[in-house]
Amino acid sequence: MSRNDTTQTSPGKVSALFSFPNPVNEVSARLVAAGVVVMSLLTISLNLKWATAVIAYGFVARVLTGPSLSPLGQFVTRIVTPRLHLAERPVAGPPKRFAQGIGVGFSVTALALTILGYWGAAQIVLALLATAAVLESAFGLCLGCKAFAVLMRLGVVPQEVCERCNNIWVSSATA
Repeated sequence: MSRNDTTQTSPGKVSALFSFPNPVNEVSARLVAAGVVVMSLLTISLNLKWATAVIAYGFVARVLTGPSLSPLGQFVTRIVTPRLHLAERPVAGPPKRFAQGIGVGFSVTALALTILGYWGAAQIVLALLATAAVLESAFGLCLGCKAFAVLMRLGVVPQEVCERCNNIWVSSATA
């Protein structure tokens, strides 16, 4: 079989799949956070240890692909948000992706603790995750976005990563 006979994946399709939206619709982001709250609280209160893997998968999928491979992201962006008939509220994508990355850290930690048999510790980590998600969903306070802004101010995150983020303190205060 020659090289031309093989099926090849277009680099554009792969890079489009493994991308994160910029800008992000703040309405959808807050609804996804609300979904994380519900899932985390149900997981804790009903001792649904297996659901920790679902939560962790969701965060990893959202960091890698935005809502593309996230069932919660798809549900929110394709079903819930359009039915609310709310105006889009575009916000910068890189801080939201950073926040999802922090969610990966918490959710994968909870999953590892669950696998290792430390369910009580995993529940605490999930409760912390749910607390951050409540702040985002109910009050529009994205702790990961604030951390991203601090890292930009300190020069850890280069300015060119997110030109729109340069004044995140002002833009988030007016939202």
